[in-house]
Amino acid sequence: MYTSFFGLNEKPFAITPDPRYLYLSERHTEALAHLAYGISEAGGFIQLTGEVGTGKTTVLRSLLQQLPPHCDVALILNPRVTPAEFLLAICDELHVQVPAESAGSVKVLVDLLTHFLLDAHGRNRRIVLMVDEAQNLDADVLEQVRLLTNLETATQKLLQIILIGQPELREVLARPELRQLAQRITGRYHLEALRKHETVAYLRHRLRIAGSTRDIFTTGAMRELHRLSGGVPRIVNVIADRALLGAYTREELMVNGPLTRRAASEVYGRPVLAPWMRWLAFGGSFAGIALLGFVLWRAWPDAEPAGSGAATIAAVNEPAPQPAAAPTPPREPLGTTLAKDAAATSLDAAFSALFGLWNSSYQPGAGLACEQAVASGLSCVWQRGSLAQLKLINRPAILSLVDEQGAPHQVVLAELDESGAKLLLGGTQAEVPIAELADYWFGEFLLLWRPQNTALLRPLRAGMRGDDVRWLRQGLEQLSGVPNPQPGDYFDADLQRLVEDFQRSRRLAVDGVAGLQTQLVLDSALGMLSAPTLSHAAAEAGA
Repeated sequence: MYTSFFGLNEKPFAITPDPRYLYLSERHTEALAHLAYGISEAGGFIQLTGEVGTGKTTVLRSLLQQLPPHCDVALILNPRVTPAEFLLAICDELHVQVPAESAGSVKVLVDLLTHFLLDAHGRNRRIVLMVDEAQNLDADVLEQVRLLTNLETATQKLLQIILIGQPELREVLARPELRQLAQRITGRYHLEALRKHETVAYLRHRLRIAGSTRDIFTTGAMRELHRLSGGVPRIVNVIADRALLGAYTREELMVNGPLTRRAASEVYGRPVLAPWMRWLAFGGSFAGIALLGFVLWRAWPDAEPAGSGAATIAAVNEPAPQPAAAPTPPREPLGTTLAKDAAATSLDAAFSALFGLWNSSYQPGAGLACEQAVASGLSCVWQRGSLAQLKLINRPAILSLVDEQGAPHQVVLAELDESGAKLLLGGTQAEVPIAELADYWFGEFLLLWRPQNTALLRPLRAGMRGDDVRWLRQGLEQLSGVPNPQPGDYFDADLQRLVEDFQRSRRLAVDGVAGLQTQLVLDSALGMLSAPTLSHAAAEAGA
């Protein structure tokens, strides 16, 4: 959703192991070299370990793309199997034909693999077995793995085995009963987390691959990303992706440090403080102790000094000072409002308030809210977006907020303008500045609208026919100033041009297809009198 906003071709921080995004830090480069050596040279085992998310699988995928032409690889991704199932999986990977009646026989499977490996050796083929998540291998399967290395000629092993897993793999192989296997490991390598300068280079590398031509994260944001992720690439990806979404919802072209911390708070489900806050709290504890000591010293009973009574009488005879005018009470912060009453920000309370704005009634416990909406001729729409998108749709919405403790809250955005937003929390209202609302909202919202047919919501494109197409044509012709008393129900080239012109005028993606977003914005622009709006001025301007 945020890719076009930042000028990206695709999401840069997906957690899938895409080799295109492999950033070769010093440690990753060495790991890849170790694996490449294990494939090209004869030997027993190569062991690669690393913490969760450090890039082991991504390195493995990159290696598979660099295989020499004379290599055949059997890749086992699910090692939680029996010895017979493990051997059968290897045969499947190497396309070794196994008779159905022999699929459960370890001896037959080993004999078939031996024959295949000898034949491959005679054809100068190199056979490599790679086992991912190898820490999950049972002891009897590991013993079978060891026995496979006995398949050899007088000069070299017929099978090279690479075990890839989490640090627990080292503990597994250190067991006394597996010492024979451990002794055959000819290369061990452990992937570590990225250093600070590598995290910065990693972020820039992934953004560049995704099409970015500039830095999107500030220096402070990149520093916080490294601190909060510990340099683990997968965690960097998750926090960075969430931070980009947060910046998009606030319509900010740069991700800064506070926004990164808010994203990390949502990812971890707990508040994440700035580094200086810990020092402030540490120093504050000493300051509190010192202040307490000072107060106790001043309050300690002491002898009354001479003349104190006369001074007291004089003070009594002085005129009492006039009280100062009471200051205007400050506005309550949104975080305080959210923490007051959990029931006021429950999903049921939010749906009750939203249904009320549509002059409809929501009954908690009487079925799904969206099913109740359909009974009232309404339809639910859940999306991720920005405040600018909500302004364009111009309909009240339930916003999902996350407070400093990571607790979720559901509130209704009832009004929205340049100065701020009006939120409904149960039976109360809160006026909140836009910047403060953006501190708690990461782009998730649900709204109601009244489509032509709640049972058939579909994107409308050229060649389609129906009452919804008729509504689309009638609405667009009305906005264009050329109303048609008998609009057709067929989506032709003229209607496609009207859709494109409307999308262009509202800064939507111009594709000529009236998807849900285009239909929502059109519904708002038509200014239906019975529909609630976020901004009356926007509704009047659209109409």
